[in-house]
Amino acid sequence: MIQLNLSSEVCKLQDEIIKIRRDLHQIPELAFEEYKTSKYISDYLKRLHINYEGEVAGTGIIANFKGTEGKRTIAFRADMDALTIEEEAEVEYRSIHSGKMHACGHDGHVAILLGLAKYLTINNGKIKDNIVLIFQPAEEGPGGALPIVSQGYIKKYSIDEIFGLHIFPSIMEGEIGVRKGPMMSQTGEFDIHIRGKGGHGAMPHETIDSVVIAAEIITGLQSIVSRSINPIEPCVITIGRVAAGERRNIIAAEARLEGTIRSFKQEVYDLIKQRINDYVKGTKVIHNCEVILEFRDMYPAVTNDNGLTDELLKCLKDAKVHLIDPIMLAEDFSYYQKEIPGVFFFLGSRSEEYYYPLHSSRFNFNEAVLLNGLQIFINILRQRGALE
Repeated sequence: MIQLNLSSEVCKLQDEIIKIRRDLHQIPELAFEEYKTSKYISDYLKRLHINYEGEVAGTGIIANFKGTEGKRTIAFRADMDALTIEEEAEVEYRSIHSGKMHACGHDGHVAILLGLAKYLTINNGKIKDNIVLIFQPAEEGPGGALPIVSQGYIKKYSIDEIFGLHIFPSIMEGEIGVRKGPMMSQTGEFDIHIRGKGGHGAMPHETIDSVVIAAEIITGLQSIVSRSINPIEPCVITIGRVAAGERRNIIAAEARLEGTIRSFKQEVYDLIKQRINDYVKGTKVIHNCEVILEFRDMYPAVTNDNGLTDELLKCLKDAKVHLIDPIMLAEDFSYYQKEIPGVFFFLGSRSEEYYYPLHSSRFNFNEAVLLNGLQIFINILRQRGALE
């Protein structure tokens, strides 16, 4: 793999960081239930005599280091939660929690941040600006970043800027992906519940067929992107789940559609919601049925600060960097960026051995990439003048 120029101090932390990752990989926990994970992190910080605050947004932890000058505060974030997936990866450190798995690399993210905590402890006398490490719950949903922001932790620790990363198997090991401006999409969910009138399949004229109505809505909503949105604006409407019917010869009285919206601009997102609402209203009139529409606004778009992205790129002059196109995945790191400047980037992990995508039951990665992540965080601190 392509390895960044690693300092000798970072190389010495390799075994410890790998152990942390494997320990955490065995105890995956879901959103706001990361009790074992939180205890593991707090115990580690205690052993290093690092100041920290627990029970942040429930199970989160914030560690902080006071600089000798303290002119500003730089934060780094790692997410902690896992997924409801039964692990199929054949590794000795596989999940011991049935039906739960770290299939998105969050165990690696925490390992990188604890590695940074250890590094800063060793180099405590060289810290000039204040540094905050955020161990955040519930990134996979419903989202732990928003509670951290809304409960005032950004202001409490006077955080001026924030950085985060994600292990990413679509980019080769040792390579980095980033871009200025919008990088990951805004996202929302919608449910459409159709209530018609059931009956025998041989007498459709006496019914209001919810399956036919559902099919019409599925087809019709696709025209929103192609006919209501400026074609140069990227956006997606996906209906991923359809439920209706009991038997082949019975016309369904009810049907349910579940979908998602993705876009990079708030005005586009709002227009999509309005057009879905308009379509549902029209459907109710045309078919004389009841249609209940529910929206849940999820994460804003991840939008990287231009100046801080330039600073990151200076740290990556020895690495292969991809200035990637925006992608329709979502990340609640965006809530921090709505409050303060921030940069989110991808840490490549793909190889001939490790190629399964995020959220796969066989997802894994070469743990050497964790050292790359740690080195980049250290380089950021030096580039920003926060660390000698």
